[in-house]
Amino acid sequence: MRKTKVFITGGTGFLGVHLARRFLKARWEVTLYDIADLDAQDLIGKVKFIKGDVTNKTTLLKAMRDHDYVVHTAAALPIQVEKDIIFHINIDGTENTLSSALKNKIKRLVFISSTSVYGVPKYLPETENSPLDPIGWYGISKIEGERLCKEYMQKGLQVNIIRPKTFLGIERLGVFSLWFEAIYNSRRLYILGKGNNKYQLLAVTDVVEAIYKALISKAHNEIFNVGAKQYGTWKSDLGYVIKQSKSHAKITGLPVLTSQFILSILEGLNLSPIAAWHYKTMPVNSYVSISKAEKLLNWHPKKSNKELFLESYNWYKNHRDEIINKKGNTHRVNWNFKILDIVSKL
Repeated sequence: MRKTKVFITGGTGFLGVHLARRFLKARWEVTLYDIADLDAQDLIGKVKFIKGDVTNKTTLLKAMRDHDYVVHTAAALPIQVEKDIIFHINIDGTENTLSSALKNKIKRLVFISSTSVYGVPKYLPETENSPLDPIGWYGISKIEGERLCKEYMQKGLQVNIIRPKTFLGIERLGVFSLWFEAIYNSRRLYILGKGNNKYQLLAVTDVVEAIYKALISKAHNEIFNVGAKQYGTWKSDLGYVIKQSKSHAKITGLPVLTSQFILSILEGLNLSPIAAWHYKTMPVNSYVSISKAEKLLNWHPKKSNKELFLESYNWYKNHRDEIINKKGNTHRVNWNFKILDIVSKL
């Protein structure tokens, strides 16, 4: 009996690797397509890896041939700043992926969008019908990606769009390694504001399950918000990790407006350790309604903010020596924190 075949763009990244593990568990054949090499040792030899760029139409069309489903995770992250790079990968790359899926008669494609399309939350909880007001080129590119998905729905391609909250789990680094390192060294852990605002996150295992169900469910041509069911404030959730890890780190609030002003200048100079999406939403309440995904996909998140934070930190602590010097612009490595690195050297 022929196995179900799934094709994952951005497949060697944080989400792609976790997706591969879930699909292998379901006994699917998995193809990972990415410009970065596969370094997840547990997947080598178990999945097919094709080195390729979503901005290359010819390579992508050929690589996708003879698959049943596609998950499009490939994206330039907000930290990459430059409009041309973000638009080329996130818009042109998405159109190439949708076009290749249609030509290859793919049964269904799941597009990974972002709750960044809502911008700074104005209506809580945000629903799939809330007004869109994106922050930065990344948010704009995700809205344009969704628009392209709707175009291809009209052409006959089945597409489901997932808008996940920021997700983490084992192997997640990126911006969170700033906090994990502070907890590890019992130093000050800086946040914007007092930390009393409720901020919903999401476990990578839960977003993976939502994607899996979005591929196989009867519901299609839909948009779904996904986030944790249980979440608290930055202070309560990060405080839990500090307490459980017996760290002496202290959560320290920074003045919001002053910090945002300085970070915006640093971002313009390409020196900011975080992007506008991070520093504009961190100090405000931010959470989405997940009732649509619960109802139509029968999806129910299992992990709370506290659980996924602790799980992620414990993995960081146990693997710190092997990852501390790895830097890049994906979620599976530490980000280049630029001005912070310069200050620490001085």
